Amino acid sequence: MNTQILRILKSGAVLLVAALTASPVIGNAQDKPLRIGLVTFLSGPAAGPFGVPAKLAAEAIVDSLNAGKAPAPYTTKGFGGTPLELVVIDEAGGATKQVAELRNLVERQNVDFVIGYIGSGDCLAVAPVAEELKKITILFDCGTPRVFEDASYKYVFRTRPHATMDAVAGAMYLLENRPGMKSYAGINQNYAYGQDSWADFTAVMGTLKPDATITTSQMPKFGAGQYGPEISALLESNSDVVHSSLWGGDLEAFMLQATPRNLFARSQLILVAGEPYLHRLPGSIPDGTIVGARGPSGVYAQKSALNDWLRQIYKERGETYPNYPAYSVAQAFLGLKTAYEKAKSKGTPGTDEIIQAFEYESFDSPSGKVMMKLGKGHQAVTGTAYGTTRTVNGVITVGNIKYYPVERVQPPEGVKSIDWIKSGMKPGKW
Repeated sequence: MNTQILRILKSGAVLLVAALTASPVIGNAQDKPLRIGLVTFLSGPAAGPFGVPAKLAAEAIVDSLNAGKAPAPYTTKGFGGTPLELVVIDEAGGATKQVAELRNLVERQNVDFVIGYIGSGDCLAVAPVAEELKKITILFDCGTPRVFEDASYKYVFRTRPHATMDAVAGAMYLLENRPGMKSYAGINQNYAYGQDSWADFTAVMGTLKPDATITTSQMPKFGAGQYGPEISALLESNSDVVHSSLWGGDLEAFMLQATPRNLFARSQLILVAGEPYLHRLPGSIPDGTIVGARGPSGVYAQKSALNDWLRQIYKERGETYPNYPAYSVAQAFLGLKTAYEKAKSKGTPGTDEIIQAFEYESFDSPSGKVMMKLGKGHQAVTGTAYGTTRTVNGVITVGNIKYYPVERVQPPEGVKSIDWIKSGMKPGKW
């Protein structure tokens, strides 16, 4: 074989290898929309307070981005000039169903990205499957810190903080306002998020208030609906404080059943994820309840152009202003838009280029600055806020608001949340 032919064959082999190993291009066809699979609860007890607000927010955000009507730094239409199209899937049905739905979104619906998942069990189930499918997947809610503390992913990101900060800030707020409390109890769902929330809260209390006594821990199954025995146990415990991370229909059912039995006449209630219910449960959330929004979102979001934008476009579609699930969705879309356009500014954006642009990125949101600082750049961190409820003219309002910066409520990279809490929660550097 002569030298020239050999050189041609070698050149062809190099080009073939390059083609086979190149990052898949996303959004290359002119005017063809980027298809985004949105997974959120559309049915079941979690739909009203969580899933539907997330869907309304996603639809409003996509329409506004496609029209180029978002404020700076998001004025470019769509993602880098490419329009967006939503494919919406119901998250109801459990983790096994969601794994099948994710495969369908990727393999049959041909979505370019997936944004979704409120339930922690669903996030834990779909994350390794997204990795297998090599599809960029943005977890927009779900609280368990296990996603990135127990595993490492290339294609999976979470653009909202995990729930450790809720326990840390919640305990701090409680002790700042009730330093003399002596006992506390808990009612939390018996699955990943509820277990983690209670474990973190008790660890923080053990660090900050070691003389306080745990009276009882009630762990009803997810979706139990009836809480008579648990309420009886909480009443009998005569606790100063009741901690709860209940959410969805579980929290609504619990509050409607507990309030008539005067559980909270004796016990201070702290709802670490209670903000979505402020307009849904008038008369059933007692004055003095400590409420969190899993970040500075919803009623805790501070004045900004982005916050004004989200409130306006959401209110045009819904009867109320956005709650924190809507803010969580906004963080996912704006984080992905930031990464996509950063990758596109350097050339044709492919999967690997978008991932590289996303890792350790910071971006603005209606909740303030979001930093992808944990999980090797795949897990977001922010500060958070808490307040106390008061009913005025039949409307639940929140006052005595306290903001907690990220360094006080988040563990540093490479340290598990529970280990950081038990070691004294030394503030990190961000």
